[in-house]
Amino acid sequence: MADTTYDVVGIGNAIVDIIGRCTDAFLAEHGASKGHMRLVDADTVVKLYQAMGPGIEISGGSGANTMVGVASFGGKSAFIGKVADDELGRIFAHDIRAAGVTYQTSPSTGGQPTARSLILVTPDGERTMNTFLGVSPELNHGEVDAALVAAAQVVYLEGYLFDRPEAKAAFRQAARIAKSAGRKVSLTLSDAFCVERHRAEFLELIRADVDILFANESEILSLYRVATFDEAARLARADCELAVLTRSAKGSVIFSGETAVTITPEPVARVIDTTGAGDLYAAGFLYGYTAGKPLEQCGRLGSIAAAEIISHVGARPETPLAKLAAQKGL
Repeated sequence: MADTTYDVVGIGNAIVDIIGRCTDAFLAEHGASKGHMRLVDADTVVKLYQAMGPGIEISGGSGANTMVGVASFGGKSAFIGKVADDELGRIFAHDIRAAGVTYQTSPSTGGQPTARSLILVTPDGERTMNTFLGVSPELNHGEVDAALVAAAQVVYLEGYLFDRPEAKAAFRQAARIAKSAGRKVSLTLSDAFCVERHRAEFLELIRADVDILFANESEILSLYRVATFDEAARLARADCELAVLTRSAKGSVIFSGETAVTITPEPVARVIDTTGAGDLYAAGFLYGYTAGKPLEQCGRLGSIAAAEIISHVGARPETPLAKLAAQKGL
């Protein structure tokens, strides 16, 4: 769109990831459900941090990762998310700006600290997230930059942020701003447990405002409480303009009305860490979508980005995604 400054603006949790390796037994010992995200309190995050092995600190947050991915492809992205005026908050702000993403949310002072997620990676590359949200969900509707949202082709809402009333209000406000400006609204469901907590409100939001829905297989099955992917896909395509559904090693399927586009996954020599795979798939898809590319190319860009991210530790690209896309003729 000629009258937009940004391709995508994301709204989500501003989190610093602390990534370490562990065994399945360690997860069981600490009550962490493998492959999922759980919310933990301040005491739990301290105890877990002390018990885990060496960690790597990398700025993260699902929606923020997606915006970094869009920028790595050469797109113009911005992010709205709350940090505290502390060391981790400054790390987050520096990293996301250095990656080429516009970030203008003012830090908070005197309250909760910046969010952090202890991400435990088992030998099979599966990631299990233990997230202390800190100040992040205190983003409220007064802190959504209306001009920023209206200036983007697509606003991207991160399902993880949906755990507090203030954040829900911010989502609904952002959707209203985008709709009134003639923009598109996209939502990622984030995690099956997240869907369990907010199913009714997610469905309400999707049916009222969401144009582009991102979900993996377990999330979409949970949303519609059905047993098969085909049944979930049928319901999803009826509820929104585009349903972009990922299926891990089976690739992904993009549904647009009666059209279904199947995307095969990009080959990966070795899966190191699956953290951020869905985030970066969304980045590739949204970059392609806002550039006006056909759905098949959007899906391929998503697969390229997801393959890059699972080949190393951390959820931010190590190789410029624009370079990888160019190598594939995209």
